[in-house]
Amino acid sequence: MVKASEICRGFECRINFPDGISKVLVPERMSQSRVCRGSHGFVKKLLSKFWGLNKETWNLAMNEPKKLIHGFKVGMALSLVSLFYYMKPLYEGIGGNAMWAVLTVIVVFEYTVGATLSKCLNKAAGTFLAGVLAAAATFSRFIPSIKAQFDYGVLVFILTICFITVSGYRVENLLELALHRLSTIAIGSSICILTSMLFCPVWAGNELHNLIRNNMEKLADSLDGCIAQYFGCDINSNNTQSETSNNILLGYKCVLDSRDTEESLANFARWEPAHRGFNFGHPWKEYLKVGASLRSCAYCIKALNCTIDSGAQGPDILKNHFSKCCIKLSSNSSAVLKELVVVMDTMTKSPKIDFKVSEMCSAVQEVQNALKALSKQPIANPTIISLTEVVPLVTLSSLLIEIAGITGKIAKDVNGFANKA
Repeated sequence: MVKASEICRGFECRINFPDGISKVLVPERMSQSRVCRGSHGFVKKLLSKFWGLNKETWNLAMNEPKKLIHGFKVGMALSLVSLFYYMKPLYEGIGGNAMWAVLTVIVVFEYTVGATLSKCLNKAAGTFLAGVLAAAATFSRFIPSIKAQFDYGVLVFILTICFITVSGYRVENLLELALHRLSTIAIGSSICILTSMLFCPVWAGNELHNLIRNNMEKLADSLDGCIAQYFGCDINSNNTQSETSNNILLGYKCVLDSRDTEESLANFARWEPAHRGFNFGHPWKEYLKVGASLRSCAYCIKALNCTIDSGAQGPDILKNHFSKCCIKLSSNSSAVLKELVVVMDTMTKSPKIDFKVSEMCSAVQEVQNALKALSKQPIANPTIISLTEVVPLVTLSSLLIEIAGITGKIAKDVNGFANKA
């Protein structure tokens, strides 16, 4: 017969057996309570994640409604092309190949009109050529000019060759198969092109134009913010400290990361029909040149920001000596960039731009004179300044001069294609 003794310590109940084994008794209510708490925590965490996802989706739809509209456009195109599969009269016309039209819509429908046109024409050309030619298409994908604009078409070319070659063993009328394949691609591509161009079109050219324009504005704000933080002043009194900080952290970084997007949009814009003042002679390469110049300017601002973060800002007496001319140069450079934003908005040369550029050039001369004066005579006779204390301010001044030079080049390029428009 086993004897057991209960020892209760607080809320813990333990049974000790004669053989030395000890067990803790957990009340049933306590066990159920733990399960309930665990389930409640899991459900709460799940609901929190679901709510966070809904909030993120809503913010994306509100901030970028074009992407929401793109989703509806894809749904519309799929609904239209699916009629060839579900409606008997249409289905009898193209047979079981109707599914190829649906797949074409899924594969080629892109966000911008240019990207959709590029894929549709590449797919059609690749499919047609694959039915006639048996070329060394794989090698051609290594040619840079073909890879840049026709890589997808070459890939479809190769896939269609494989498809027709394999089907040739099982299909008696290979020509009929090829014609059906082309007809389904034509149906799917036509629906994609018409839907993309007629219902709230998103032009790659406009997206590139707006991207370059917004990058100019971001750089102007970042430049003002950097100099304001360095000299402890506020160039634009209507900006709060948080807005200035945000411009420093995000403005120039967005410009540095935009190269791939710019090149992609410029490539797709070449496929689009005329939709701006340039007709078919739109200077997309000029946009890429301006984008490259903006990135050079952004690298200089990044170097300015690194100088500020390093803490080596030089003595106050030197900062006071350079502050006026450096702030003036920074302000004039950002004023030129902001005026170029106006030029980008109107695509006409601004009457103020030449005056602002001349003011920037005179500010550059003042900074250069300050650097020459520093090398020729001491700032204050009793003060001894070491070379390491001078370097940060000389670096800052040199970067500002470099930014002004790049800004002048950007102004020339932007005015050039504004005159063409």
